[in-house]
Amino acid sequence: MGYISSAQTEKSKLYHPDADAAKDIAAAIKKAKAENKYVLLQGGGNWCSWCIEFARFCKADPKIDSVINASFVWYHLNYSKENENKPVFAKYGYAQRFGFPTFIILNEKGERIHTQNSEYLEDGKKSYDQKKVQAFLEMWSPRALNPEMYGK
Repeated sequence: MGYISSAQTEKSKLYHPDADAAKDIAAAIKKAKAENKYVLLQGGGNWCSWCIEFARFCKADPKIDSVINASFVWYHLNYSKENENKPVFAKYGYAQRFGFPTFIILNEKGERIHTQNSEYLEDGKKSYDQKKVQAFLEMWSPRALNPEMYGK
């Protein structure tokens, strides 16, 4: 399991309690629309070993990393004692109810189209399942939800 060492700097952390999440997500939506992508919000915090492990796992797997880079703007939505981002989580259907990490997919308009409990993507008690994570990302990508993929 990936743990954050005390030697890590604030900049290298995934989650930023001081960030203006609403503003950052608005920018991510704008970027996603311009790049024909969706937004992948990963709710969690630097305190969450499973949150850190998911990021490590995805970046370490070339296929998953490729799907994320091709299909999503990935934003780490902070939830911590310093900042629970209650209004943002409320706006997207209280995804924290699933524990952390939790995943919220927004389309190019910023509409929530899916919320994913990460428990279903795990492989035992150590990491994530490659096939489950890849399938989750591919099935919620702009390509998968393009009506043209399914004919008339």
